[in-house]
Amino acid sequence: MPRLSPFRGLVFDAAIAGPLDRVTAPPYDVISDRRRAEYLDASPFSVVHLDLAEGSDDPADPGSRYARAAELLTAWEHGGALTRAVEPSLYVYEMWVSQAEGGPRAGEGEARSPRAVRGLICAMELEDWGGTVLPHERVMPGPVDDRLALLRTTHTHLSPVYGTVEGPDDRLEDFLRATASTDTSFETVDEQGVRHRMWPVPGDALDLTHLTGERLLIADGHHRYTTALRYRDEQRHRLGAGPWDTVLTLVVDATAEHLPVLPFHRVQLAGAPPPEIGEPVSDLAEAMRALSDDHPTIATITVDADGHRRYRVRTLTGAAPSVAALHEEVLDHLAPDGSLRYLADAADADAVVDRGEAVAAYLLAPTTPDRIRDAVERGERLPQKSTYFWPKPRTGMVMMPLEQDRAQARGRPGQAS
Repeated sequence: MPRLSPFRGLVFDAAIAGPLDRVTAPPYDVISDRRRAEYLDASPFSVVHLDLAEGSDDPADPGSRYARAAELLTAWEHGGALTRAVEPSLYVYEMWVSQAEGGPRAGEGEARSPRAVRGLICAMELEDWGGTVLPHERVMPGPVDDRLALLRTTHTHLSPVYGTVEGPDDRLEDFLRATASTDTSFETVDEQGVRHRMWPVPGDALDLTHLTGERLLIADGHHRYTTALRYRDEQRHRLGAGPWDTVLTLVVDATAEHLPVLPFHRVQLAGAPPPEIGEPVSDLAEAMRALSDDHPTIATITVDADGHRRYRVRTLTGAAPSVAALHEEVLDHLAPDGSLRYLADAADADAVVDRGEAVAAYLLAPTTPDRIRDAVERGERLPQKSTYFWPKPRTGMVMMPLEQDRAQARGRPGQAS
């Protein structure tokens, strides 16, 4: 893994911005249009005003949403809604899932079991692909261009890349557990009932050099990491080395935290339906119970000539993770480019087919970080939206500026609306 270091984080001051539940949000790429409107209405200081700002999509337009995000970020820091750490810090992060909390309904068992996922948010030195930072999903140029336009104007990483190491790392686990046993003012509960807590700690509180021998698998944030690489190269060409050589990263020990890797189910909007192969089952619940990643077993949902949904379960011939086998054996032959929609909740996928909006849906079982790593080591790059690491860290809990203090550097900005 590249070098990890503390940084001067930017956090909300609840006395001015309001409670964290109103100003933080999930990662931008899982926010629907309806939820975006709700976040924007919830608070004038919602991080969604930065991450998915209002305005045109043209970066050259002075009224673009990228320029708007930069203006707001400057105004918030100048007005005290955002405050910057005096000294470089590390940030212990915990996501607590109780048994009663659901999250995406991806299958039976692990996704609903009570557990705490703990990690360390820090600045990670950027490394070109092919080293010790391991991607597992393909990226699309559109999202990278969008995130790059935002980073060029805000000069701030708003949301961390989520990476896992193999572990177990006893020193890291003991440090995280001890810190999480103390009180903190950075605490909120998200829309799915997950409790998020964060503890800023001094930058020298943990020696991070022992982690440089680890390889980091990107669990979530392939587009953000790719964006950071492009921004680094641009800035180096103009200015040389600098803070743009790092990316905001949450590092989690996958072994110690027992991370399940939930799937994104596939909804096919166009093209030919799947062949009627496999065993018919009665309903969604029975189909979900049959899913397996050990010997890749998927379920398909189609509609017959009478408008009734039909469920089938079939075992694929390829190796785990099953999403790779599904694309290789079925979807790459049936689904035209741009015809797939990705949903974390199987019930949502079922409903899309029921409404007649899709040719078919394909349901997948959870997999494991080890199986993802095995695929990477075989030289494979999984299809887009192959994994759903849940829960996800909250955008806005801490941000990482890549320039000097705005309030001092730019003077008094205009008022935010």
